[in-house]
Amino acid sequence: MPRSRKPPTVAIIGRPNVGKSTLFNRLVGKRLAIVHDQPGVTRDIREHKAKLDDLRFTLLDTAGIEQAEEGTLPARMTAMTEQAIEQADVILFMVDARTGLTPDDEHFARMLRRLGKPVIVLANKAEGAQGDAAAAEAWALGFDDVIAFSAAHGKGLDELHEALTEKFLLLKERTRWREVAQKNNRKEDKTESLSQAAESTSEAADPDDGDNEETAEHHQQRPLATAARPLKLAIVGRPNAGKSTLVNRLLGQERLLTGPEAGITRDAIAVPWKWHGRHIELWDTAGMRKKAKVRQKLEQLSVGDAIRAAKFAEVVVLLLDATEPLKKQDLAIADLMAREGRAVVIAVNKWDLIDAEARARYRKELERAVDRLLPQIIGAPVVTLSALTGKGTDKLMPAVMGVYENWNRRIPTAQLNRWLQDATRRHPPPAPRGRRIRLRYITQPKTRPPTFAVFTQRADEVPAEYARYLVKSLRDSFDLWGTPIRLHFREVENPYDSGQNTNRRKS
Repeated sequence: MPRSRKPPTVAIIGRPNVGKSTLFNRLVGKRLAIVHDQPGVTRDIREHKAKLDDLRFTLLDTAGIEQAEEGTLPARMTAMTEQAIEQADVILFMVDARTGLTPDDEHFARMLRRLGKPVIVLANKAEGAQGDAAAAEAWALGFDDVIAFSAAHGKGLDELHEALTEKFLLLKERTRWREVAQKNNRKEDKTESLSQAAESTSEAADPDDGDNEETAEHHQQRPLATAARPLKLAIVGRPNAGKSTLVNRLLGQERLLTGPEAGITRDAIAVPWKWHGRHIELWDTAGMRKKAKVRQKLEQLSVGDAIRAAKFAEVVVLLLDATEPLKKQDLAIADLMAREGRAVVIAVNKWDLIDAEARARYRKELERAVDRLLPQIIGAPVVTLSALTGKGTDKLMPAVMGVYENWNRRIPTAQLNRWLQDATRRHPPPAPRGRRIRLRYITQPKTRPPTFAVFTQRADEVPAEYARYLVKSLRDSFDLWGTPIRLHFREVENPYDSGQNTNRRKS
């Protein structure tokens, strides 16, 4: 079976606020990237599948490139963009047709010419009758493909399709010739190896030797494992807790922009990752401050994007800062995740900054505080780590997989009803107005999170205190730690309430 080729990668680059994210959203068909008039909104590399008519490719949205002093945030953003350029097969170099070319445009055009990669210049914001004239200046950059473009209005998409088709065909041809050359090299190596093997046949083992049987068994083809749907894992927390640093540590590369400044991450960025053969969709999110402190429109968009990513996640890692106590905002974030039904792991970052003698006491106090203040996810694992040094990060994913398993746990109905009998025998339901509530049976209609339905004739009279007792007993009996539990009481018809059934019973 021929191996399917990886789709080409296209990177959108350009100065800040030239419209890169607007084009990204148009080509991926979703409003994934935050778009705002303020320059420098995008800071990390955002990757997503994109299409333009019949073309399919991987699209990279990047931070604005600009000449800046080394070590500053703009310089680090430019370095991230340079990584995307190295990764890309085709570059969409976007300039602003309204403002004209700038020294930064010319500087990075020279850099792209030195790299020798295919480049398409998009003179963006070339709307209206004067659009083509405004875009004419972009030809001075020295590239063969220049398109008068408007990402907001879709102008120039046909010309972009034509230019990308030409570039992709050239890439395909180069890849084919490269594969032919590699195949010929492998044939030469195989011929040489066979010649060497023929010379040493006298030293070969007997065909009936047991070693050959072991070798045949060792080389037996194994069945291919089916690809599982990726687990969606979101890292959330307050600003400057170290979320991007943790994601980079897990990935083993500087994939996301980090630094001492708070609030660097603005978009929720999804990065594909594989842990022990399991596919993970790892989400880095913007820091969440108190709602009263979020006043700027851009920060509101960033926080909204983070909350949206966490809601679509399956497991959420709440990252705390060990140098600060458990704050009200941390509890608010955890409570939101529990109400949304996500499995939760508490990770305490910067653990290396805590005095070694105080760590055991601090950890116990933190675990007690989490269980007391967040009863919805009582027993959620607490992992202490240092994202900067990597110490303790190896314990995070086993904890994630543990709560994920609980989140997906399905308990047989027979076991549930045996548990219900024991639970009501140990602590009988209350008897409002002198009539004791009877809990007849229980089922689990769904998972993710575990959801249970208890059937009774007086569902609206079950006190909240008794419901909490049942939830706690469920956790203790079936080890459902670190995941919210939904418990609903359903009304069941009383067969003795109708007159017809009463007459039948009397007769």
